[in-house]
Amino acid sequence: MAKSDHQYALILAGGRGTRFWPRSRKRSAKQVLAFGGDRTLIQQTVDRLRPVVPPERVWVITNDYLREAIAKQLPDVPRAQILAEPAQRNTAPAIALVARILAQRDPEAVMGVFPADHIIEKPSRYLRLVRPAFEAARKGQLCVLGIQPRWAETGYGYIEFPYGVTPGGTAPLKVQRFTEKPNLETAKEFVAAGTYYWNAGMFFWRASVFMDEMRAHMPATAATLEKLPAFESRTFKAKLAAHFPECENVSVDVGIIEKSANVYGIACDEFGWNDVGSWNAVYELLGRGGRSNVLASKDVLTELSEGCYVDVPKKLVALVGVKDLVVVETDDALLIVDRHRAQNVSDIVKALERAKREELL
Repeated sequence: MAKSDHQYALILAGGRGTRFWPRSRKRSAKQVLAFGGDRTLIQQTVDRLRPVVPPERVWVITNDYLREAIAKQLPDVPRAQILAEPAQRNTAPAIALVARILAQRDPEAVMGVFPADHIIEKPSRYLRLVRPAFEAARKGQLCVLGIQPRWAETGYGYIEFPYGVTPGGTAPLKVQRFTEKPNLETAKEFVAAGTYYWNAGMFFWRASVFMDEMRAHMPATAATLEKLPAFESRTFKAKLAAHFPECENVSVDVGIIEKSANVYGIACDEFGWNDVGSWNAVYELLGRGGRSNVLASKDVLTELSEGCYVDVPKKLVALVGVKDLVVVETDDALLIVDRHRAQNVSDIVKALERAKREELL
């Protein structure tokens, strides 16, 4: 059996993508939507991993709202491997759940953890860095991919590499420390230093090694998951529903990665990574940073307007004398937002939740 036969992928697909309201809803969240093409974000994730992890060794963690949609979009992934969390408990328990299953089924299992909702425009370049990350994990290291920062971003965590780090090197380097989302001044210092990289949430490790880290740093959650029977057991689903809500609500970064002394990283060069964090990111992605309008609709007239994103499929849209707007319509809602305030769309979702407008969520 080849070493790659023990490689698995876990795709984290439980988020709601509230910044993409009104397109993104509980049952049609960001990860199952397509932006600028026919393949959805989660389909693209599976597609680009095929050379290193075939679909039959892909696992997905999502929620009850999205499980059916994801299963339909990923027919090559075994349906039993698309799991719905009984309760949202952040990434550490979700990853540990699948790590425990894999360690029981395959003691040599090496798993990569990937977000479901990112775009990578240079997949071949990306895989050139993923392969050594899997190899580092096979040797017992916890490995993370660091993205070379393109600007002083305050919305990402940062990974500090040793002095002299060169982007694009495939040799794993000992990570010096992790820093959660910094303020702007600190982010500028990080970019100027040249040793700090964005943490994109892509991790690699042996399933058994990760479970050892869980026992060391999150023993209560590890003990909770140890209560579960084998994945093949008839009682697994019921026991999962009973015990998973008891897990700590902690991200894998805070619960494990920032505490472990065994973390290494690959300092990536440019492979076209975009976490597609808002409608503005979609505009930038499709418009390539220009000032032209980006029109996802076929019937749009513009006059003295620039920098707008329009996605209104069922009617004519006319823009006159406006700039930097996002206009998105669904059957039951219309969003108009300053493109540079697109991050605040999630506040609308919170307002709808407070008003108990479930039909719009």
